Amino acid sequence: MTYLRKPEWLKTNLHSNAEYVHVNKVVQEHGLHTICTSGKCPNISECWNRGTATFMILGDVCTRSCAFCNVKSGRPQLVDPQEPTKLAESVQLMNLRHAVVTSVDRDDLPDGGANHWAETIRAIKKVNPETTLEVLIPDFDGKTALLDLIIAEKPNIISHNLETVRRLTPEIRTKAQYDTSLQVLAYIASQKVAAKTGIMLGLGEKEEEILALMDDALATGCSILTIGQYMQPSRYNVGVKEYITPEKFAEYKQIGLKKGFRYVESGPLVRSSYGAEKHVE
Repeated sequence: MTYLRKPEWLKTNLHSNAEYVHVNKVVQEHGLHTICTSGKCPNISECWNRGTATFMILGDVCTRSCAFCNVKSGRPQLVDPQEPTKLAESVQLMNLRHAVVTSVDRDDLPDGGANHWAETIRAIKKVNPETTLEVLIPDFDGKTALLDLIIAEKPNIISHNLETVRRLTPEIRTKAQYDTSLQVLAYIASQKVAAKTGIMLGLGEKEEEILALMDDALATGCSILTIGQYMQPSRYNVGVKEYITPEKFAEYKQIGLKKGFRYVESGPLVRSSYGAEKHVE
């Protein structure tokens, strides 16, 4: 296997200040999981230094094993009934203006974890009424009754990632299907909630496929798009086929805005929740 050398624009400096230490302490003391650490996010220093974090609920073991993802896969633990309360208190301790919550897939549960999702949103909003909230959810196999449980709690933004273009979906994602994800986004938007999606570049996609994905997402009513560089988190994950230049990311941002997205975050280090507080406006 040929490994591509990481270009200079992807090299980040990990550093911490008092705010980083505070966030890390809260996460550790409350036994919380964050995608910042599980996903090896390159922006962890920047985000934690300014007192923000993306929380991951329903444990840290996923029932799916997507080729791009660094989250552990296997048989998950029992759901912690105290997690919604602990997370709500943590958001308060961190004094977050905007919180992002995501989760592993829980195909082992009859409801996919949707009721736990609803309880978590409810708890966060009760304890932190001034904090805006984005949730990055699984596809729940496209079951609208499960999506309704989350929509009813009225988070400000509901995000569900397409991850990659239609052609590459079968080899990059395990159970998830491109059209199911589009259906999820369409249903979210139809309920008058801001719908958001994110994709990774560098997996072997072609430009015309990226533009087609933009059109597909816009057709669902999705208004927010994030585009970032895929970076292989471990030797067990699929390799990087190409490193996209910052200039090309900037070009995709302009194309997306011209096509009709309300917000487009596009850059090598952009991840799903990067700059998320701006998307609520």
